[in-house]
Amino acid sequence: MLVLTRKKEKPMPRVIVKTVGLSREDWLEYRRKGLGGSDASTVCGLNPYSSKLTLWADKTGRLPEKEDSEAMRTGRDLEQYVASRFEEATGKRVHRRNAMFAHDKYNFITANVDREVVGENAGLECKTTSAYARSDFENGEIPLNYLCQCRHYMNVMGYEKMYLAVLVMGRAFYWFEIPYDKAEGDALLKMEIDFWNKYIVPDERPEADGSDSATNTIRTLWHTEVEESACLLGDDTNFDRYLSLQEQKKAIEKAMNEVKQNAILHLDGAETGYTNKYNISYKESSRTSVDTKALKEKYPQAYADCSKTTKTRTFRLSERKDV
Repeated sequence: MLVLTRKKEKPMPRVIVKTVGLSREDWLEYRRKGLGGSDASTVCGLNPYSSKLTLWADKTGRLPEKEDSEAMRTGRDLEQYVASRFEEATGKRVHRRNAMFAHDKYNFITANVDREVVGENAGLECKTTSAYARSDFENGEIPLNYLCQCRHYMNVMGYEKMYLAVLVMGRAFYWFEIPYDKAEGDALLKMEIDFWNKYIVPDERPEADGSDSATNTIRTLWHTEVEESACLLGDDTNFDRYLSLQEQKKAIEKAMNEVKQNAILHLDGAETGYTNKYNISYKESSRTSVDTKALKEKYPQAYADCSKTTKTRTFRLSERKDV
């Protein structure tokens, strides 16, 4: 099938810093000063691992830098391997740019592209993911957070296309070609500009979105208590909704338990069962745990040596009795 792509006017991205010899700490500091490719999907509300609240807290210096996890190290260490697999699969050649760039009009919109494709106005993004994510790519679909990242790079670098290469650890290798789309690129650019000017420049906190990312950020920002009471006038409607949802949750959980209980009864002691559409299992499992009460009584010193105290804050909502 012949695919026609419109030539786009190539902007001249500005080099922020050369990355050869740049320490990871300095690289992270430069990254914090703008919106990079991995931030694009968060701005759009399409990142399953991050929220606007978390992004705001990170860019304004309120969050500590993430510890270098094994998954992060694996991704960096295998980047060259993924790039080589792409070359092998496509016959194309790629090279590094070794620099962090900024958009030609908006210096807070940045890019650190993994590779550029030789002889083409195109970049390459290299990804590694677990075997559990294989189904995300089997039908030729691209996860939206990856797609946002690629469109972000096309905006900054002026590429006519991006290639995405994905290594599913120990299972498969996929690559995709993503042509430039002006409408989608302009929409993303507008959302990034709006986010920066609405939240980062005035240091205005975004609302939370209910995600695990927002929960973890709240725990980090407010892990200590302030001994005063805050007035939240105007929030009664939200709290009415919270209590209503709480009751709905109880009703849903009860209905789910009813289905589960009756399914177990119908198994009549069998470990597994099936219907026209589903497989059902009800198997015994076991786990070994430490009897902390007995440990404390018999070996108090060992208990003390191996114990640690953690603090957490609990949210509770109750109607006032004084109004």
